[in-house]
Amino acid sequence: MQITGKVKLPKGKSVAVNIGVDFDAASVWMGTFGKTSPSYLARGEFGAEVGVRRVLNLFKKYDITTTFCIPGHTVDTHTDVCKEIVELGHEVVHHGYVHEDPTNLTFEEEEAIMRKGLEALQRIGVKPRGYRSPAWDYSPNTLSILEKYGFSYDSSLMGNDLYPYRPRPVEVNFDKANIFGPPSEIIEIPVSWFLDDFPTQEYVIGGAEGMRSTEEVFGRWKSIFDYAVDYEEGACFILTVHPQTIGRAHNIQMLEKLIQYMDSKGAWFTSLGSIYDAYEENNAK
Repeated sequence: MQITGKVKLPKGKSVAVNIGVDFDAASVWMGTFGKTSPSYLARGEFGAEVGVRRVLNLFKKYDITTTFCIPGHTVDTHTDVCKEIVELGHEVVHHGYVHEDPTNLTFEEEEAIMRKGLEALQRIGVKPRGYRSPAWDYSPNTLSILEKYGFSYDSSLMGNDLYPYRPRPVEVNFDKANIFGPPSEIIEIPVSWFLDDFPTQEYVIGGAEGMRSTEEVFGRWKSIFDYAVDYEEGACFILTVHPQTIGRAHNIQMLEKLIQYMDSKGAWFTSLGSIYDAYEENNAK
């Protein structure tokens, strides 16, 4: 049985909302898509030079302190703005080094990437409590590596949608039932592709669509938030955005509209770390 928990909300607040920023820059094109042409690298450059500034200005306007998931490659390539993110009080978590897909890596290969990412974050004064896997994927070793390196929480998995829970290793069997291992001490703050700007708003030939209406995306995000407000208690709404995507003119206006709406409904805008700190285990759900 999955062990879940509620989020203890400040008085008068309805839902814990994290607008997590995956600041991938060029690393998402290099590590996930294997693209290094000037055209794709320029899209990452837009995120680092233009998009992230629009995102930071929007957060400042609404006094929102949140979480940035930053690959080590972004830290090393765009060091000054990463330092600024830290100086502004935003939380920073581990997000790989060059946005690597960990699924087929050996334990040693994945651990080397973990160390490389930690070393990059250390160079900007960050010792992360949290982790977000590039492309939200795990290898069979990921959870044990996170435990080995003392992480408090992860935000990469989808075993729940509105409540944190404790992830379990899974023995995969094709000739009999899968077998779940014991729950981890790590808390999972779940994500969802439905709450990510990249699939619908970032065009990739032969891949992501990238041409969907902002009204459609706004409607989906609003609907999920409304369900949490109307039907759930102590829930969290984990939105994931990318500066090179959400920072486009049409998308940043849509995000501002959503922030205004959620604020009117009692959203508690906060970091993933604060959601972890407010986690109260309750296996009644």
